[in-house]
Amino acid sequence: MRVVVHKARCQGHARCWARAPRVFKLDDAGYILPGDIDVADGEQLLASKGVRACPEQALEVDEPPLTQL
Repeated sequence: MRVVVHKARCQGHARCWARAPRVFKLDDAGYILPGDIDVADGEQLLASKGVRACPEQALEVDEPPLTQL
């Protein structure tokens, strides 16, 4: 699982971090760091909750189509 980060949309609410602090890394002001995130096995559920918690939709789950698995 991969999370696409749209940094320009982040408003620093840190709701993603509150759901999955090991997945989402923030800068000192509370904004998500740029760059997409490869989610480790076992962290997918929390990462999905963090993505859904973002009010600005600054995060997006990018999963490969089933035909590529």
